[in-house]
Amino acid sequence: MSSSLFSPFRLRGLELSNRIVISPMAQYSAEEGLATEWHKIHLGHMSLSGAGLLILEATSVTRDARLSPGDLGIWSDAHAERLAPIIEFCRKHGSARLGIQLQHAGRKGSVTVAWEHQREIPIDAGGWEIRGSDAIAYPGRSTPVPFTPDEISELITEFARAASRADALGLDLVEIHAAHGYLLHNFLSPLSNQRSDKYGGSLENRMRFVLEVFEAVRSVFPQHKPIGVRISATDWTPGGWDIEDSIALATELKARGCDYVTASSGGSVPEQHIPIAPGYQVPFAEQIRREVDIATMAVGLITEPRHAEAIISEGQADLVALGRGMLYNPRWPWHAAAELGAEVAFPLQYQRAHPSMRKGNFLRPALPNEAKPAARRRSR
Repeated sequence: MSSSLFSPFRLRGLELSNRIVISPMAQYSAEEGLATEWHKIHLGHMSLSGAGLLILEATSVTRDARLSPGDLGIWSDAHAERLAPIIEFCRKHGSARLGIQLQHAGRKGSVTVAWEHQREIPIDAGGWEIRGSDAIAYPGRSTPVPFTPDEISELITEFARAASRADALGLDLVEIHAAHGYLLHNFLSPLSNQRSDKYGGSLENRMRFVLEVFEAVRSVFPQHKPIGVRISATDWTPGGWDIEDSIALATELKARGCDYVTASSGGSVPEQHIPIAPGYQVPFAEQIRREVDIATMAVGLITEPRHAEAIISEGQADLVALGRGMLYNPRWPWHAAAELGAEVAFPLQYQRAHPSMRKGNFLRPALPNEAKPAARRRSR
């Protein structure tokens, strides 16, 4: 059979071997934003999975952009230098193309790591000033200090600098994080933005910051490399951001050269009402894809290979991203390929585990840094 999930896909000059994406997943294991041994093991491990694209976790563009003290950063050359050998390892041994997600935590910032329940950290206990689109607190947190227009301009420059560092590292793709109640989403949603200047009020004004960040990143990131934006397609709350707003934003992003939209949802306020079920966010990806004619990435409780296959084959999205499912089963693409009758890249060191070995031979597609595909060999 011919699998749609394992068919190649192109974004600008980037060719993906299949439609499976490892979603950016925060590890809360950095030290002052610097990558650690954990990142080498985690990302190296994920790069061997056979997925077409691996996106590094949400990476902060300034020190105060972090959600937690363990967040990864790229706000200085030192941070890029610490990431370089990890990326080199993934390139040498893995098959996945590599991207990075750039973020600012906004009014949710300065909290403990996930397994410490994301409790707010006061400044006198090592925290930092919480900044946001407006002086509207996330329920249960301190009131953020709104960014001034001049500070917004400075922050846009920091996003661009981060993208330049990502390019210098040889990363293939940048995703801008504008979802889940973090800073860019703070500006978009009327639940967290009631500014009276050019960055608040109308939909056009609330989109302005996100669009300016995108334009700045696009201006410095090479034209042959793609840039996407992750959005919360709806706040799941009356009076909040909704799918029609998302279609308007995606339309403006496409006009500026955006290559894809990842359609996630929620995170703006805790009183959201989300109908959790397998693929519950897929309709957002499908609607944006259809109405804007832009590539979309579906994400959220996509766990079964045949479900992922149907999403691609039925045109609901162009790419399927897995997060927690990949943490639980880092070989998900291998198992999906076996179920769907497709080939997927895997390390030669693991050849004995590949199902085709039962037939006495195996075939491994070439890694990105290889000139020729691997030859067929006989088992011993």
